[in-house]
Amino acid sequence: MTEQEENTKKTLFVPKVFSNMNSSKNSESSVSSYSRTVFLVLIHCVCIIFTIFITLQSRPGSSLFSWHPFLMTLAFSLFMSEAILIFSPYGSPIKTFTYRTKRQFHWILQVLCVSCALLGVVTIYYNKHLNGKPHLTSWHGVLGAGTVWVTILQSLAALPLLYHSLAKGWSLAKLKQYHSATGTLTYLLGSISLVLGLSSAWFTASVNGSTWYLIALCPVLCAFYMITQIKAGYSSKKRL
Repeated sequence: MTEQEENTKKTLFVPKVFSNMNSSKNSESSVSSYSRTVFLVLIHCVCIIFTIFITLQSRPGSSLFSWHPFLMTLAFSLFMSEAILIFSPYGSPIKTFTYRTKRQFHWILQVLCVSCALLGVVTIYYNKHLNGKPHLTSWHGVLGAGTVWVTILQSLAALPLLYHSLAKGWSLAKLKQYHSATGTLTYLLGSISLVLGLSSAWFTASVNGSTWYLIALCPVLCAFYMITQIKAGYSSKKRL
């Protein structure tokens, strides 16, 4: 074989190798994207199932207290979770919509979250007042009350993202960074409050054993995913 023929063979072989490598990378990327989408759908289902389960346990309307677990679960397990998942590139119900539209949906869900949380606090406060019981006597009560206040402050502090004129001297990138950080903290506090609520006498009286652990795993799993999504989203923007 002449030197020219050898060079020709190498030239034909190299693109083929690169083509196989690109094909392999595309295949891996496709599998990774599919697995992330499946996991995100699972997270959606977990949030919904957990909310439905607590709703069935509390039976809202059966008593004044029954509105408290229902409203709090609706606020932090459903509305706040969906407000974060809206921005996911893998399984958001409105992932084809513009960022502006997603942001509007995010705010609507957050307003619903804050409204339900406030109503939940008012309900439990009034219920304890009627029954002559002391307030903030458990870790769930103290952390829950603190979480609601943090949620309200975090939502109010995010107003400059909509009206940038309210934060003169602050860059939009910095404001988004702080909003992501405080949002992560708020969701984590909400998830811990939900788990502590599952440890209350009201819930453990009807749910215990392996079922309790399975239900308690729901907010833990959701919190892990939400924090991972927020962190990954910020890291990708920082690289860009």
